[in-house]
Amino acid sequence: MREVSTLTGHVLLVDDRPEELRPLVRVLTREGFRLSVVSAARKAVYQAQLVKPDIIVLDLHMPDMDGFAVCRLLRESPATHKVPIIFLSSSTSVDDRLAGLKWGAVDFVVKPYTAEEVLARLRIHLSLAWRAAGRDGSDDEPAQEVLGPDELVLRAASRLIFDDLANPPSLQDIAKASGTHEKRLLKVFRERLGMTVFAYIRQARLQRAKELLSEGVVSIEDIAALVGFSGAANFATAFKAQEGVTPRAYRQQSQLSKV
Repeated sequence: MREVSTLTGHVLLVDDRPEELRPLVRVLTREGFRLSVVSAARKAVYQAQLVKPDIIVLDLHMPDMDGFAVCRLLRESPATHKVPIIFLSSSTSVDDRLAGLKWGAVDFVVKPYTAEEVLARLRIHLSLAWRAAGRDGSDDEPAQEVLGPDELVLRAASRLIFDDLANPPSLQDIAKASGTHEKRLLKVFRERLGMTVFAYIRQARLQRAKELLSEGVVSIEDIAALVGFSGAANFATAFKAQEGVTPRAYRQQSQLSKV
């Protein structure tokens, strides 16, 4: 592994105002980094999968898609899910910083920035990423599948739903967080899964309920609450309608099958 102070690599810079990145571009070019600069968030998602940079520097507030959505989509792609992402944004909001880290970024730098500080952070995160992957920064990894925009939207939306089945986001919030709009989100679910988003949420709740029932630890009343049903009776009715047996009978059958 090379010293952190000498690490270089391919950096993808994403900002709808690329002129604000000129000081950083000068420093990175001087230090021997390869650079790709993209000013449109949607294009950045495709570009990142195509070129698979070593690290991404990402703006937060952009007109076509915010940085959080870009981060979520990149985390769903096999080609980019391990690429470190650093937010470089004018936002000073603690909530924005926490959200950026929650959705997979490794760092958050506030504008106005110092190019040398960003360089130092880039090298630290490159070193950590390459060490974790057992790389020295010079070997090419096998090519990964580039996913289409609809598949990325579906994966990101599904993860958002499963993250909080008891209180899933609204349709509008799911669409925005997945980098799209409601009409396209509905179309993706219909064409890819043959169901509406709401039907998918219901199915996801019952699937998670089956897993919890099989584990045999959590009470049926608590399972109903955990997966978003208003009460045990409503849960039992919905569960029997899909599975043909009550939650209690399903749990008993699952326990017997393990004996």
